[in-house]
Amino acid sequence: MANINISIKEEAYRFLKSLKERDKSFSDVILEFRSEKNKRSGKSLIRFIGGLKDSDIDFEKKEKRIEKFRKDFDTRIEKTSDHRERS
Repeated sequence: MANINISIKEEAYRFLKSLKERDKSFSDVILEFRSEKNKRSGKSLIRFIGGLKDSDIDFEKKEKRIEKFRKDFDTRIEKTSDHRERS
């Protein structure tokens, strides 16, 4: 698989990052927009182009909230795993 660098605005990067999950790459996030499921539901990347231009979304706050959620989730998983191992 080839790697290609592209330039995107910081706003676009933050948008993609807000959709990205820990086990996915940015390529995975972008490709999900063209998946069959999204085609059937009417979702597409085109719908989102420019959609955030005038939004008042605080991406830094959202990113911190997502990061905290992921850390909390990982902690809960570890505790559950530890509990199961002791049982």
